[in-house]
Formats: sequence, C-alpha cells, structure tokens
Amino acid sequence: MIKKHVYAVVLALMTLLSCAEQKDSTIVLHSEEDLAGRRVACATGSYYEFQLSARKDIDLFIVNSEADGMQALRENMADVFVTDEVMLTEASMRELGLKKALRGNEALGVSFALKKGNTELMTQLNDFLRLPEVKDIVAYWTEGAADRRPPIPEVPADAEPLRCITALNLEPVSYVGTGGAWTGMEPELLQRFAAALDRPFKMEFQDFGSAIIALQTGHADIVSASLFVTEERKKHVDFSIPYYYCHSGYYVVDHSNDFELGFLDRLRMNLLTEKRWRLITDGLAKTLEITVLAILLGTVLGALVCGAKRSRRKWLRSLASLYGDFIEGIPTLVLLLIMFYVVFAGGGIGATMVAVVTFSCTFAASAGSIFDTSISSIPHGQTEAGLSLGLSQYRTFTGIVLPQAVQRGLPFYIGACVSLLKETSIVGYIAIQDLTRASDLIRSRTFDALIPLALVTILYFVLAWVLRILLNLFLKKKQHD
Repeated sequence: MIKKHVYAVVLALMTLLSCAEQKDSTIVLHSEEDLAGRRVACATGSYYEFQLSARKDIDLFIVNSEADGMQALRENMADVFVTDEVMLTEASMRELGLKKALRGNEALGVSFALKKGNTELMTQLNDFLRLPEVKDIVAYWTEGAADRRPPIPEVPADAEPLRCITALNLEPVSYVGTGGAWTGMEPELLQRFAAALDRPFKMEFQDFGSAIIALQTGHADIVSASLFVTEERKKHVDFSIPYYYCHSGYYVVDHSNDFELGFLDRLRMNLLTEKRWRLITDGLAKTLEITVLAILLGTVLGALVCGAKRSRRKWLRSLASLYGDFIEGIPTLVLLLIMFYVVFAGGGIGATMVAVVTFSCTFAASAGSIFDTSISSIPHGQTEAGLSLGLSQYRTFTGIVLPQAVQRGLPFYIGACVSLLKETSIVGYIAIQDLTRASDLIRSRTFDALIPLALVTILYFVLAWVLRILLNLFLKKKQHD
C-alpha cells in the first residue's frame, strides 16, 4: 500500500515537473540570428519567403496562407512563424495560444500593386494616398485611434467598378465582416479611392499567385495584401507609394497560456459570429449552380463527342479521339486558368460561366467515352434483330440499343457526375466563392481548421450522396418511360 502511495507521489511530481518544463519551453528570440537551426514558417509569395530563402541555417517551411502558418505553429510543424506584426492582435494571440517572440527592426513600406503601365490610375492612387485622411484611417485600424474618418460618399451604381483583389483575410488589414462584406484598413482605403473616382467598389479574394495573374491579364485594377515592395516583384507589377510602414513579427507557441475555447464556443465563432454561416450557404449555392449547369451542358457535348467517335468519317473520329486525349492530358486546374485568363480574357464573360464551360468540356470527354463504350457493349445482333422486324435505324437505336446502353453505363455516368462535383472545389482560383473557398475564408478568420473543414467535408459527402440518388431515380424513370 505504501509503495502505491510512493509511486503515485513520484508520478505526480514527474507530471508537475513536465508541466513546468513545458511552460518554460516557450522559444525565446533575441534577434533574427536566433532563428538558426529552427523550423521557420512563412506564407508563399510573401516578402519573408524572399528574405528567408537565402538563409541556409534554418529549415524554411512554406505555407499557403497566414492561417496555415499559425496552424502549423500550433501543430508543432514549425517553431516560428513570421508575418506582419499587425496581423495578430493581442486577443487573437491569446485565443491561439501564441506570443510575439521578436519584432523586426526594419519598418517596411506597405503598398498596392497595379498593372505595369497603368500610369493614369497610379497617379490618381498616389495622389489619394497623400491625403491627410489616409493617416487617420490607418491609425484607426492599426492603433485603435479615435474615429476621425469622414463618411464615404455615394457613387453612381452604373459606373465601371474599381476591381480590387485581396490575397489576405486577416483582421485588421483586410477581412470578411458581417454578411460577407469586405472590411478592414485596405478595403476601406480602396473603397474611398473608388468613391473619389466616382466608381463603385468591388473586391474579391484570390490566392496571391492568381491575384497577380488577374492583375496582369486585366481582370483586376488593384491587388492588395499588405504588400512590401521588392525588386523581384517590381519586374512584374508597379507599386503605389507606401501608405503604411509595418514591422515584421516572429510568433511562437506560448506554453504558459492555457486558454482554450470549448467546442460550442468554437462552433459559435466559426458559424454565428459575423454571420459566417452565410459564407457556407452562399458557397453551397454556387457549387450546386456550377455542378448542375456543367452536367447538363457536358452531357449534351458528351453526346456529340460520342457521335463523332462513332461517325463513319475518319476525320471526325480522329478529332474526337484527339479531344479526349487533350482533356485527359491536362490538369483541370490548368485548363480552368487557361480558359479564364487566356481564352475568355476580356470577353465580358463572368467567372461562373467560365467555370461552367470548363467543367462542361472536361465532363464531355468522360461522358462521351462512357456513352461510346456503353453502346459498343451491346451485341450487334440486337440492332440486326430490330431492323429485321421492320424498325428504322432510329427506332432500333432508341427503342432497343439505347435502353440497354443506359443500364450498363449508368454507374459510370453517375461516378463522373460525382467526380465533377468534387472537381469544382478548385474554382476559388478564379475568384469564385464556392463551398471550399467559403471554408478557407472562415478558417483564415478563426484559425480553426477542424470545424470549417469538417463541415465542408460533410456537405460534399451529402451532396454526392443526394446526387447519386437523384440521378439514379431520374435516369431509371426515363429508362422505364
């Protein structure tokens, strides 16, 4: 009995020592030289990637976004995460269990990016950024200064909008607020600039790489993402004068902070705060719209591809075969970017319709092969029997061959439809806020990966399950008819 008590005491002491050691294990940085030997995370395309990639004494971990970097820090995939110090408020650090271990010495100018050669817009933007009210706006968002901002004047709704893209969804710089509207320091500055030009303000979210492509191809007028000017970037875009100077922040896990949100609080934060559930519902509607339209149009195109494959004309068969090989040999994402930034560039066609056309083309290749294979699997004797009964070629095909082909090809067709549904998750690359992009926006605001991703996973599963059921019911009904 005594031995058991001694063992329990020893175990308790070891646990306390372990906890004490964990609390004291928070990384301490005195200078950037202390990063040597550590795993340092930063966002792809950021100034810090250019800065740190030259260092051979650190293990650089590139992530897609600031939210991913903070998640990597919390999951012990990185020791330090570097970003602009303005990106994390004291409240955010407390909720995330992080702390700022080091502040960079250099104050870096933050600018907006414009397409090269757009001198008129650049001059107008620089003149606006020199106005005294700009300093008040920056101070309000970054320092919590008194609100001295004048009201934003109304502009003609039918004027050409100022098309802006942000690659950042972090408070207070640029984030999705209540009802899905973009707010923060950069959206307000650009909205006021648009008002000064008597133009409506329009902002969309894209990854940094896609945002720069959109700028270069004329799909956007201005890109914002707390951008620092580098010589490498100046080769591809022009930069406005700095409107704000920002220091870098080196963040680490704060083991002395035992603050943790409960599940219900996390659920409320991800869905109810700022009505973020609307991002999910809007994204769900957009995913369904693209999927349904692409299936309908792709089925028609697939029938044409099938007809070409079964044509007596050799050149049509060759063309259909080449089309199928071309679609199968190109990643869908690459095809989507080509269609948006090259084929339909400047054509006035919206991103949603470009996505529908792109997925219709990819679906047509799959559907055409399914239709052709299913029809070919029906013995030729079925056709001969129909013709011997006096039926026309058309009646023989629609009354005898087609019902059997539908029965055999149905499982493969439904599988192709479900695959199309899942492929639509890439449309965020052309600034479409679908279901996947909605989860990214929420995750970028809450830094909670579990709930947004789990919710989207469940919704995709339910959508695929319902789609299978509906297609089975519809096609079987048509077959009986």
